[in-house]
Amino acid sequence: MRCKAVLFDMDGTVLDTLADLTNAVNHVLALYDMPARSPREVAGFLGNGAARLLAEAVPAGTPREQLGEMLQVYQPWYDSHCAILTAPYPGILPLMEALKEAGIRQAVISNKQDSAVRRLAAQHFPGLLETAVGESAAVRRKPNPDAVLAALREMDVKPEDAVYVGDTEVDLRTAENAGLDCAAVGWGFRTEEQLLRAGAHRVFHTAEELLAWLLA
Repeated sequence: MRCKAVLFDMDGTVLDTLADLTNAVNHVLALYDMPARSPREVAGFLGNGAARLLAEAVPAGTPREQLGEMLQVYQPWYDSHCAILTAPYPGILPLMEALKEAGIRQAVISNKQDSAVRRLAAQHFPGLLETAVGESAAVRRKPNPDAVLAALREMDVKPEDAVYVGDTEVDLRTAENAGLDCAAVGWGFRTEEQLLRAGAHRVFHTAEELLAWLLA
C-alpha cells in the first residue's frame, strides 16, 4: 500500500491520551458533584469530540445548559493538562521516522480541540508531521471529512494517494467520507471485533505490522 501521505487519528492511534482525558473528565465531574468515571468507561465514550465525551460521562438527565457550562470548564482545563501522562504508543515514533525517510508525508487529525491537537503534535512529533488539525469553528468534527480534506489540501495530496489510520468506527466513517483507504489499528479504544463489525477489512496490532503494509 505505497502512498504519498498518511493521516493519523491522534487519540488511541498515535498517542495514548486516556489517562489525561480521564483526569480531565473526572475533574469536571467532581466540580459538579457527579460520580467519577473509570478509564475503561472514558475509553468507550471517546471518538466524537469533547461535547459528546461529556454528554456520555454525566448522569442521565443532566440538563443541556449544564453540559454547556461543563464543556466551557473542560476545554481550557484539558488544554493545560493534556500532556502530563500522554505518550506515543510503542513503535509509533520509529514508524513515523521510517515513513518520513521513505518520502511519505504525514499529518494528524483529531476530534480533540485544535489547540490541544497542535500542542501535543508539536511536543511528541517534532519534525515528523506536515500539519495537525483538530476541531474548531471552521472544521467540523469527524466523521465529517473537513479535517482530512484540509490536511490534504495543505499537503497538496489527492485522497486516492493517501491512507487514513484510526482506531474507532468514527475513523472508518471519516475515511470513507473523505474518499481515503483506512487502516484500522487494534491497540486503541476499540476491540478488533468492534472494528470488524464497523466495517474494517483488516486490523493491525503493531506499528511494525502497519509500517510493513504502508511501505509494501
